[in-house]
Amino acid sequence: MAESDATAAFRDAIAEAEALIRNPPFPISEQDLAEGLDYLAGSIRSSLQMAFDYDLEYPVLINPTHQYSRQGLDNPDAVYFNAYLAPGASYVVSGTRGTTVDLSFQVMSGTYSAEGFPATVAAFDDRELARHGGRIAADGTFEWRFGPELELGRGSTLIIREVYDDWNAEQRGQIRIQRLDTAGIPRGPRETARVEKRYGVAAKMLVGRIKTWFAFPDWFTYKEPVNTLTVPASTPGGLASQFSSIGHYDLTDDQAMVVTVPVCEATPYQAIQVGSRWYVSTDYEHHQTSLTRAQSHIDADGLLRYVISERDPGIANWLELTGHPQGVMMLRWQRLARDLSASDGPQVEVVAFDELAVRVPELAAQRVTPTEYAARIEARQVGIARRMIS
Repeated sequence: MAESDATAAFRDAIAEAEALIRNPPFPISEQDLAEGLDYLAGSIRSSLQMAFDYDLEYPVLINPTHQYSRQGLDNPDAVYFNAYLAPGASYVVSGTRGTTVDLSFQVMSGTYSAEGFPATVAAFDDRELARHGGRIAADGTFEWRFGPELELGRGSTLIIREVYDDWNAEQRGQIRIQRLDTAGIPRGPRETARVEKRYGVAAKMLVGRIKTWFAFPDWFTYKEPVNTLTVPASTPGGLASQFSSIGHYDLTDDQAMVVTVPVCEATPYQAIQVGSRWYVSTDYEHHQTSLTRAQSHIDADGLLRYVISERDPGIANWLELTGHPQGVMMLRWQRLARDLSASDGPQVEVVAFDELAVRVPELAAQRVTPTEYAARIEARQVGIARRMIS
């Protein structure tokens, strides 16, 4: 086989994926195209990583989604880990619990695709480890053993999420996975055919990833009326213990969206973010495009009031549109003690930007100076650097 033949499928996949990015199912600006090509680069990176770190005999936890490789309206507060699972095999996931606000585990019957999303086999947070046959000690060390009882099928995946509320106070834990029947058995030598096959796997992953996240928001988000947010509900295709409110916006430079939501005492984590039409997070490291409750100003009446706009309203709870007049938005609640209802959810109002102070006088309580806002951005940069895995 000629040396170049190994990568032919992947080269073709890159060209196909670029064509999809340049001709998406929505109109794009020059900025959208630049961000789309950056999204493509991250997708190339992640597809190679997933294909070449893929190992059913010796699984590892892969971090495929981060600020340099975005997908699926990724949560700016989460560190994601994925592993592939083999039918009939037994595993142990172990480590030390960090101080992040949430640590959750999800086993899915497959992966997301443009045809649909897989079923969830198991989904819980560390509070429920014992109920799922695991344990967590007082010092934070934990272990979860699982295998045939979950009836794992071909293509099953494990997703672990560490989620932050305070980016600069909470600490990541340590987590690993081991397949028990291959523990202690050395890996064999590399085989040319298997390595070449991985390029083909990466090719399918790359094109599939782009098509999947074109399709997913159409199933849910874009079915809702523009400039609205849904009643909180279990996240479609996501972690069963998470509730979310989803929507999409279309705002001019002279408009602002005011989102008002109660502080939820039934959860330690609630957050809001905006994203682009690529259905990915926008720059949350250098701009305030997301906020957790810890990062937000809470009014005296127990309400969180956010302003989504392109122009700067000079307040703490501003979500920057960063040049995206249309996009998606999402609120999340995790580690809930109860289900949520409409009374826990957001109220939305679109107002003229110049009328914000009159229409929403409560915003006066969260005024910030440019210097104070710059300090908030610096804190975000530091917070991301503290936890960054790339």
